Amino acid sequence: MSELDGLDGWERLDPALRAVATTRTNFSPVAIRLMREPFNQRRREAAARTDAQGVQIVDDHVAAESGGVAVRTYRGGETTPAPVIVYCHAGGFALGNLDTDHRQCVELARRARCTVVSVDYRLAPEHPYPAALDDATAVLRWVAANATELGVDGARLAVAGSSAGAALAACLAHGAADGSLPAVAFQLLHQPVLDDRETASKAEFRTSPAFDSEAAHLMWRYYLGTDGRPPAAVPARRDRLGGLPPALITCAEIDPFRDEAIDYAQGLLRAGVSAELHVFPHTCHGFESLLPDGADSERLFALQGQALRRAWCGN
Repeated sequence: MSELDGLDGWERLDPALRAVATTRTNFSPVAIRLMREPFNQRRREAAARTDAQGVQIVDDHVAAESGGVAVRTYRGGETTPAPVIVYCHAGGFALGNLDTDHRQCVELARRARCTVVSVDYRLAPEHPYPAALDDATAVLRWVAANATELGVDGARLAVAGSSAGAALAACLAHGAADGSLPAVAFQLLHQPVLDDRETASKAEFRTSPAFDSEAAHLMWRYYLGTDGRPPAAVPARRDRLGGLPPALITCAEIDPFRDEAIDYAQGLLRAGVSAELHVFPHTCHGFESLLPDGADSERLFALQGQALRRAWCGN
C-alpha cells in the first residue's frame, strides 16, 4: 500500500496521474527556498524537450518601475497583425519563471495561431502584492502601446494564466473592464486561483495529490503579505463582474481550487458575461504539466485553441 493512498481524492485520480503525482506540495517558507532551483531545473529541461516547430520564440525585456520585466514571445500565427495573449505562469505566486509554462505557451501560439507574451513576474513572499500584478500590468500596457512594432492586433488582445497566474490574468481583465488598463477581448483561466477564502473543495482536498488546501492557504498568505486583503488582489472578492471580457475557465476535479473556478464562472454568467466552463474528471491540479502528452492535456490544449480562435475569428 502506498503512503499516498490516504490522500484526499487519490482513489478518484486517473491511474496515469497516480504514477506521476507522487508527492504533496510542501509550501513552507523553508521548502520554497529549497525547491525553487530544482523546480526551475525540471521545467528548464522540459522546455528544452518541447517541440516548438512552427513557433518563433524570442526573449525580451519590458521597462517597468521595478527595473524591468523579462518576457518571452511566442509567434505561432502567419498573419500580421496577429491576435495576442499576455500570459502569466503557474507557481503558487512563489515559484516559476518563463520556463514554467513553456509547453502551454507553445501550444497556445500554435493552436490559436497567435502571439503569446509570457511574463516573468516577481515572486512572493519576497515581493508580495502588488508586485506580480504590477509586472503583468506593465507588460499588458507595453503590448497594447507597441502593437504595431510587435506585429500584433491590439483589438484582439487576450489575457491568460494558469493557477496563480490565472489570478493575475483575471485581475488584468478587471482592470480592462473598469477602464484603468487597455481593453481585453477574452480571458482564458486554467485551474484558476481566485479566492483566498475557504470553499467546499478546499475543505475536501486538504491532503490531495500535487497541490492541497494547506498549500493554497500558504500561497495566499505569501502573496497578500501582512497588509490585509485588498479586494483588488483577489478576483472573487471583486463586487462587479459585469462588463468583463468573455471567458474560458477550465479546472481539475481533484483540486482545492475547483469550486472557486466553478463559482466564478457562474458569477460571470449571472452578470451577463459569456463564460465557458470545463471540469476535467479524474485529474488533479497541474495535470497538464505532469502529463503534457496525456489525453486530458491534449483535450485541454485543443479546447483552449478553439475557444481563442472562436473569440477572435468566429471559427
